[in-house]
Amino acid sequence: MKKFLSYLWPDTKHFYSDINGTLEVTYINGKKVLDTENANYSYGSLQKILEFSLKKVELRAVENILLLGMGGGCVIKSLRENFDYQKRLVAIEIDPKIIEIAKIEFGITESDNQSIIQDDAFLYVKNSKEIFQLIIIDLFIDTHVPKIFYGAEFCENVSKILDRKGSIIFNIGIKLEKDSDKSQAIISQFGEDFDFQKHSNVNGSNILLIGKKKM
Repeated sequence: MKKFLSYLWPDTKHFYSDINGTLEVTYINGKKVLDTENANYSYGSLQKILEFSLKKVELRAVENILLLGMGGGCVIKSLRENFDYQKRLVAIEIDPKIIEIAKIEFGITESDNQSIIQDDAFLYVKNSKEIFQLIIIDLFIDTHVPKIFYGAEFCENVSKILDRKGSIIFNIGIKLEKDSDKSQAIISQFGEDFDFQKHSNVNGSNILLIGKKKM
């Protein structure tokens, strides 16, 4: 009944986060979405954007995935249910309120092959000893990616924990000004060990970089 009613009268719950500000979980048209004040955070347009990128990666050959920026966990849902990816996944999320919402509202929990770690993604990649075959970077605070994640140190540390045959999916922004300059700067930070493809205006809004580490 609640699902049926969501097509007629969307139901919204409000939460407050010290990191992300006002958060809304809305049950609309038979599904829940998570939004910040100015952007969809999970299960709406963002899920479509990340699914677009996942189709560009050979997931069958990927033994483990690092997700930097879990949000409400829509990419985890996509991987597990739509792409039937059942191998190891590590999700890093700095905001404890987001982790709570993901668990209670969307059923995203830990399991034998799924870890959820509350940590700063910058510090995690700096200190991690585990090597990953796919790293998904989706590090938004509302509509913005903090500048530290565009910098050389972050990109170098990501590269260090990426397998020699590994891939990167980097959601770098929403309709960035000077898109080409920003994209090329990030690509340059990763260096000549990568082949990158840029996808602009994905789902009408986002810019994605998809990189493959050279042998």
